[in-house]
Amino acid sequence: MQQFDEFCSYNKDMEFGNILKELRKENKMTQTEFASYLCTTQDSISLWELGKSFPDIPTLIKIAKFFQVSTDYLLGLEN
Repeated sequence: MQQFDEFCSYNKDMEFGNILKELRKENKMTQTEFASYLCTTQDSISLWELGKSFPDIPTLIKIAKFFQVSTDYLLGLEN
């Protein structure tokens, strides 16, 4: 039962948008600069960071490779 409780717990700090914003800022990039790398718009980056939208899977993989982290890390599934 403890595993189920752990699975259902919710940590807002581990949301994709917060993780993305933290990684982007650690790398001293603006949303516009990062958007240019991903061939998307600054608006898309903003929506992702605000949790109002989510990138498609190929873009998620590209983000993980860029920041040299796993997709599980980006999704808040691992530390």
